[in-house]
Amino acid sequence: MKVGLLTREYPPEVYGGAGVHVEFLARELRSLVDLDIHCWGAGREGAHGHRDAHGYRQPAFATMDIAISMADALAGHDLAHSHTWYVNLAGHLAKLNYGIPHVLTAHSLEPLRPWKAEQLGGGYRISSWIERTAYEAADAVIAVSEGMRRDVLEVYPAIPPERVHVVHNGIDTQLYQPVSATGAISARGVDPARPYIVFVGRVTRQKGVPHLLRAVASLPEDLQVVLCAGGADTPELDAEFRGLVERLRVTRTGVHWIPEMLPRDEVVQFLTHATVFVCPSVYEPLGIVNLEAMACGTAVVASDVGGIPEVVDDGVTGLLVHYDENDPSAFEAGLAGRITELAGDPGRAKEMGTAGRVRAVEEFAWAAIAARTLGIYEAIGRSS
Repeated sequence: MKVGLLTREYPPEVYGGAGVHVEFLARELRSLVDLDIHCWGAGREGAHGHRDAHGYRQPAFATMDIAISMADALAGHDLAHSHTWYVNLAGHLAKLNYGIPHVLTAHSLEPLRPWKAEQLGGGYRISSWIERTAYEAADAVIAVSEGMRRDVLEVYPAIPPERVHVVHNGIDTQLYQPVSATGAISARGVDPARPYIVFVGRVTRQKGVPHLLRAVASLPEDLQVVLCAGGADTPELDAEFRGLVERLRVTRTGVHWIPEMLPRDEVVQFLTHATVFVCPSVYEPLGIVNLEAMACGTAVVASDVGGIPEVVDDGVTGLLVHYDENDPSAFEAGLAGRITELAGDPGRAKEMGTAGRVRAVEEFAWAAIAARTLGIYEAIGRSS
């Protein structure tokens, strides 16, 4: 079976959970199918690159241009598998043109991310149209959690439920495991001997970073705050984020913002030695970064949205905080309270971290996830 795996992100250009998912899924699928990877940008080892040939000013138009290039390259393939709206159109066009099945993995849903209108303008209506069209016509939709499956069926009721399958995100527990090294932590100005919480992710409305920064104001003063947070989606969010960080630095020490994408080995150090990893997302189909923290043996405090409760076992591998978009102050107070609770009981935090490592190893291995994905490919092949 020749499979075209379609993605915006592919190493070394990975900035989010969907890119991480594709990287490790592809590694396992290579031994199971004839895999052909197509990504945005320059061609690179193991993947064909595609660019916007016309230099369109509207990002959504550029996305469509790249999709046409990808679809054109899929002649002779038996199946297309797309990840995120950025390449869903490529899979859909390949299905129409070559008569091959299209599988897509649901990492997020455009209608549930209205803040993207800030980033894309009118392009948000285009991205939503692309996503709906591809989802409703797809031969199978893979949801990364049960919560994501519920969202897919609620947002797109025209999709027959039997077409939506759950295959969780995974984690490589060899790459993500506790380490003793602390050199990268010290090099960034963080005191490894002093307790700290850590956030790893992009500065987007989805990740809830402003909520975390407001919660930090109520944390014990001896607790350092490490923000491994890349560039903001919009200038307005960037200004809000920077303002919150600066206000915190006026009132407390140990607020560290690391704006660049860190190498994986450095991220592992920060995750391993944190007292608590915090995930304040307001929307999260699964939250692969929680798995990364758990695999590194660190307790998690996270919101209870989307698929996060399927990863973080509340009271066992971490603590969940209820998110209500109509009461952000309560959410921020809840984050502060849960973080303080675990930071004040390092023995309990360590026990949760140990339990998280066990859960990551036993339930979220990539080999099993690739096997389940192949099963969906084969079932579609038999029915088509």
